[in-house]
Amino acid sequence: MTSARTRDRLVQRLREQGIANLSVLERIRNVPRHIFVDEALGSRAYEDTALPIGYGQTISQPYIVARMTEALLQGGAAENVLEVGTGCGYQTAVLAPRHGDGTLGWSAHAPYDGILVAAAPLTVPEALIGQLRVGGRLIVPIGPEGEQELVRFTRGEPRVERESLGPVAFVPLLGGTA
Repeated sequence: MTSARTRDRLVQRLREQGIANLSVLERIRNVPRHIFVDEALGSRAYEDTALPIGYGQTISQPYIVARMTEALLQGGAAENVLEVGTGCGYQTAVLAPRHGDGTLGWSAHAPYDGILVAAAPLTVPEALIGQLRVGGRLIVPIGPEGEQELVRFTRGEPRVERESLGPVAFVPLLGGTA
């Protein structure tokens, strides 16, 4: 099911769950999620649920993709963003056509306005925080399975602020991949 009506229903559900940024909602509406999942799951692509993509990984729930994108954009423009834990690429497609690779970041293109991590490391990824420009934001799920929280780090001068955005459930970030 890939009709405009199906996508509109998903966007309406996201609105009802508190996603208010019109740009984020439009991106979710316009990115064809069904091409990022196995054909056998295509009929479920616009459900607000995570779906398997193979290798023990999942495409994130649309609400979480929207929430993370909205959290990243709340701090201002995010013209230079690094996404880590890309998986099938759906979150990347929602963010923008720019993307990089690597659990340690992409220092050659730093500093970043925003970094979004779409899989959960066990601890705070200091290397990524170090690649933020002053005012830049890192959105990352942190913790072991069953005990994860979504966190926004905002780099200040000289401190980094940490804000919990609530409990989440993500697949683990695998070292050496993105």
